[in-house]
Amino acid sequence: MTDTYVVRFVGGPLDGRVDSLERAPEDPRPTMTHVHLHSGPKIVHHYDLQYAVEYGCEYHVRSDGSEDDA
Repeated sequence: MTDTYVVRFVGGPLDGRVDSLERAPEDPRPTMTHVHLHSGPKIVHHYDLQYAVEYGCEYHVRSDGSEDDA
């Protein structure tokens, strides 16, 4: 693993986003939620944690149709 802990986002509106942390989080969230607010209804995407041993972890957007329109 490199000196920097890298968190990557795969799929959805955060696809390609990369966050660099000085160290690994003690208790990473198993799921992250991204809420997109605009002039229409809010759009919610859920990202599930997957580890990538070589650099840190990845959050992959759920593709099971669990996005909420509220």
